[in-house]
Amino acid sequence: MYTSFYTAARGAMEEQKKMDVVGNNLANVNNYGYKAKTTVFYDLMYYNLNNYTGADTPLKAGTGIHVEKTNTNFDPMGFVTTEGKFDYAIVQEGFFMLRSPITNEITYSRNGHFSMSKRGDEFYLVNDNGNFVLDQNRNPIRVIDGELSSEIGVYGFNILDGMQSIGNNEFTPVLKNGQPFLIPGAKLENKTLEMSGVNVADDFTRMIEAQRAYSYALKMVQTSDEIVNTVNTLRS
Repeated sequence: MYTSFYTAARGAMEEQKKMDVVGNNLANVNNYGYKAKTTVFYDLMYYNLNNYTGADTPLKAGTGIHVEKTNTNFDPMGFVTTEGKFDYAIVQEGFFMLRSPITNEITYSRNGHFSMSKRGDEFYLVNDNGNFVLDQNRNPIRVIDGELSSEIGVYGFNILDGMQSIGNNEFTPVLKNGQPFLIPGAKLENKTLEMSGVNVADDFTRMIEAQRAYSYALKMVQTSDEIVNTVNTLRS
């Protein structure tokens, strides 16, 4: 009885996490360069029913589910034409390399909505978060008389799985991603932006699945609670 109660409660909490991911996707459906995320579940420990000796039996019960990770789909999406002089879209794979002017932290993004920002007596190319856009030599790009002083760098990784999303459409690599490398000959489309990678139909389907699973889990919690109350009443 208590196992069913805690298993159901765990299931409801994990389905809520899935709903949070879906909600975040839908909130970014119009955010240029956004990469959609999906949740990955794994089963918690299984045990043998009606067997206290440790021998294997055909009757097994699980202890619920847990969100193992969220996967990010980095596939290139379609483009939309803009009037922004400093709007760029990466035609195939790769990222823009960015550097924080405050912490010097390096991050990566597919959102090429850039603008000019004055730092001291010079103008630099920055993204929406105010981070420097780096060139092919990993240096900030100056804007001189409305023109870029150097070419925008496009960088890739051997493995994309596991890159950490830090918000604002930016990512940081982890150890298994390896070192970033410059993609020679990477093509950029000017006055163009990559559209969001959110598939509204897929995310609405996931939302309905999560809502139903959440509802069933709460029903299981309620039923388990009723059984415990009934047993306690009989004992008294």
